[in-house]
Amino acid sequence: MKNILLFLLFASVAYAQSAAEKTIRSIMADQERAWNRADLEGFMDGYWRSDSLRFIGSRGLTYGWQQTLDNYKKSYPGPEAMGQLKFTILSVEILSKRSAYVIGKWELTREAGNLSGHYTLLWKKMKGKWVIVADHSS
Repeated sequence: MKNILLFLLFASVAYAQSAAEKTIRSIMADQERAWNRADLEGFMDGYWRSDSLRFIGSRGLTYGWQQTLDNYKKSYPGPEAMGQLKFTILSVEILSKRSAYVIGKWELTREAGNLSGHYTLLWKKMKGKWVIVADHSS
């Protein structure tokens, strides 16, 4: 009986992890599609709408959802500058029922010259929704 309970416990944890990973991958696919149609607000739907959101990029640390969006708009003023985004997820680590850690690569294909780099994302499940609370992209 004890072995059956242990099995059920591990099976439920594995299911929760796979469901969380599937959801996170789906959100990132939605972000990719939003970017590729030059919809920065749609892209930002994957982020925590909070002044406590942290984004670390080449210019340092930025706090806040709105400031992050404003920075994207400044750096990518239109479809030509945005190009086409492709995420390659290298690893997803579910840390708990409410947090995950994602590492990957981003690539922008555009006429003005291609760009690429890597990202580390900290995800949290808040009010039933997975959101990025910290993004370190380089």
